[in-house]
Amino acid sequence: MHKLVLATNNRHKLEEVAQMIGDKIELLTLADIGFTGDIDETGTTFAENAGIKSRYIFEKYNVNCFADDSGLEIDALNGEPGVYSARYAGTHGDHEANMDKVLKSLEGVTGRKARFRTVISLIWNGQEHLFEGTVEGTIRPGRAGNGGFGYDPIFEPDGYTITFAQMSMDEKNAISHRARALNGLIHFLESVD
Repeated sequence: MHKLVLATNNRHKLEEVAQMIGDKIELLTLADIGFTGDIDETGTTFAENAGIKSRYIFEKYNVNCFADDSGLEIDALNGEPGVYSARYAGTHGDHEANMDKVLKSLEGVTGRKARFRTVISLIWNGQEHLFEGTVEGTIRPGRAGNGGFGYDPIFEPDGYTITFAQMSMDEKNAISHRARALNGLIHFLESVD
């Protein structure tokens, strides 16, 4: 079984990824390899930010690893919050303030088309491989649901009448942007010896 480090300190992301990967890969955390710091995401795209994190861990610990960068892109806001999704309202990880800012920015706007996008950067034996996943949807005028994290309570995926936050983790993982990118990663790992 392949061992692979997931370069994140985000507990929610770890839970989602662990559930999706199951027993296909031995998933190690940053804590498992003794890393407790933060890695600055200074890129201007999801691919750049994911690559910064995965390369940093590979170069420092010489372990196969992957990192992702994800965010919400809203057409009416010219793709914002995009790579700034986690800190859109100013403070990193303040989900309530971030949602408030989005909802206020969209007051009176009828076109609320949006998508979640994930890019995974895998460093495998020193080579970078990128995997991308998106899920299209719309931004609801208010919050609904208590599950998930981030913008999940205001994002309704196409084909559904509920938000990500109203879905079980299994339901969300079946269609999410992260699941789609992870499926590409898993297929790649199944093809290597």
